[in-house]
Amino acid sequence: MDKTIIIAEAGINHNGSLDLARQLIDVAAEAGVDYVKFQTFKSENLVSKSAKKATYQKRNLQSSDDSQFTMLKKLELSPEDHYELFHYCSGKAVKFFSTAFDLESIDFLSSFNSGMWKVPSGEITNYPYLKKIAQFHEPVILSTGMSTMEDVSQALSVLADFGVSKHQITVLHCNTEYPTPMEDVNLRAMITLQKKFEVQVGYSDHTPGIEVPIAAVALGARIIEKHFTLNRYMEGPDHKASLEPAELRAMVKAIRNIEKALG
Repeated sequence: MDKTIIIAEAGINHNGSLDLARQLIDVAAEAGVDYVKFQTFKSENLVSKSAKKATYQKRNLQSSDDSQFTMLKKLELSPEDHYELFHYCSGKAVKFFSTAFDLESIDFLSSFNSGMWKVPSGEITNYPYLKKIAQFHEPVILSTGMSTMEDVSQALSVLADFGVSKHQITVLHCNTEYPTPMEDVNLRAMITLQKKFEVQVGYSDHTPGIEVPIAAVALGARIIEKHFTLNRYMEGPDHKASLEPAELRAMVKAIRNIEKALG
């Protein structure tokens, strides 16, 4: 079978520190993933200054400040940071990747020529965003957390209408609770997405541990995305739903073994 694309989601687990971001790249490269992915956004374009933190963010951040904007502003990577991390990845033989969360960030990331785009779950109904990405005519990874089947159908239609063919799209089954309880994963929904929309599928995982992404590969996932961190007990909104370095290495090894076993 073809090799599963494994995306190690550093996301915002660098806590706004370029040094921590480099350490995350080191961990991803050592684990043998295909891509290490960050998040690209301008807080001013993403949330209003009155927006409150999500419930899981409040739970994971022991802070009296309830502002989503203040939290995100501390986690932004500057353009210079992006270039530094891109070149650092090149030196570590792992591919740099990032998710754009606003239209301005799409324009910025286009200069990196990653060759594909990631649509995060929160943007699946953002049609101007989808249209802008589609006009690059490059492969798209579409996350579906919080979505209805109609949301997925409409997003695929927008992408198709503006230049992305169905064979260029991978739809990721995703549950956006951080961390996701096992009983809420509903992994067979990935198969349903594949059959209904006749697209390649994958899985974006927020469960504790490594079992579910491994099972997803056995069920046919072509892309696996998994958050990772240097230490699950660091301060930050996503650390608790992330793998530590040894776990990331174990997940990659297990997925490669499953590929061999499937034949």
